[in-house]
Amino acid sequence: MKPNRFAPAALAPLMILALAACSDGAADDQAAPPPETAMPGQAVAVSEVPGLDETGSPLPEGTVSDHVLTLDGLGALKIGQPLPKGGTWAERGAQTSDTCRLVSSPKYPGVYAIAEGGKVRRITVSEKSDVRTVEGIGFGSSRAQVDGAFPGFRESQHKYVEGGKYLTAPGAEKGNVAVRFELDASGKVTTMHVGTMPVLGYVEGCA
Repeated sequence: MKPNRFAPAALAPLMILALAACSDGAADDQAAPPPETAMPGQAVAVSEVPGLDETGSPLPEGTVSDHVLTLDGLGALKIGQPLPKGGTWAERGAQTSDTCRLVSSPKYPGVYAIAEGGKVRRITVSEKSDVRTVEGIGFGSSRAQVDGAFPGFRESQHKYVEGGKYLTAPGAEKGNVAVRFELDASGKVTTMHVGTMPVLGYVEGCA
């Protein structure tokens, strides 16, 4: 595994140049009106504003997107840190443990996080999500694509899927923040996780 590759990349700034139109006589500059992003009085959701995370805070410089999963976390949700204040991550549905909590956000369909001791220990991305790694790996990626982006991952048999595999990053057992993929029998990615052991290896929510 090359954990240093699993980090945000820089965004190139976008520039728009308006050209003035000239007539045969006196020159009259006619600037094109700016595109409307919202009607007057219409509220724009924080999650739809480019450059802001779900709390409304500016994304760190160099962040590609808050929908890119890294070893740090996902958007404002950070591995090893408390849940972001003022965000949309919250417990939803029944909880089976007082010490291990499952949280999700409507901004991230198909994603949930596990919190233990008041801190985020794992983030899980499944089939309903468009979240991907910096390398472009996500739901539906092939085994060849995973191996190309993350060589040297340890393979083990999936507990529930016949022919399925787990691919776990080297160093995960040492307590490092690591990546773990779940593959179906055809070798396609069905789920991916980022977190620390033993939570990274949980196969049934908090167990």
